[in-house]
Amino acid sequence: MLVIAIMLGFYVMCFVKMVPHYSEYFTIKDIVSQVAAEHQPGTTTVGQVRRRLDKLFNTNQIYAIEIGDVEVYREKGKTFIDASYEARIPIAGRIDAVLNFNDLLFVAGQPNAK
Repeated sequence: MLVIAIMLGFYVMCFVKMVPHYSEYFTIKDIVSQVAAEHQPGTTTVGQVRRRLDKLFNTNQIYAIEIGDVEVYREKGKTFIDASYEARIPIAGRIDAVLNFNDLLFVAGQPNAK
C-alpha cells in the first residue's frame, strides 16, 4: 500500500509540474498561428513578424521562449515561423523531465497551415 501511495504521489507531482509548461505551449502555439495567419506575403517583412511575436509574447507573459529563439525566415517565396523549443523540469535531485515542443513550424500567410 505504501508503494502505491509513493507512486501515486510521484505521478501527481509530475503532473503538477508539467501542466504550466503545457499551458504555456498552447498559448505559444496560438500566438504563432495567429501571427502566421495575419501575415501578408507581399507587404509584411520578417522584422515586422518578429516585432509582432515579441509584442504578443510580452503581452501574454511567455517566459519559456525568447524572441531570439524563434526563427523567422524566407525560403522559396514563403515565410516560415519556427518556434520549436524544449523545456526542462527538475523533478527530484538529478532527475529532470524534458518536454519537446517540435510542432511549432508554421508557413506564414496560410491560415492554420504547417
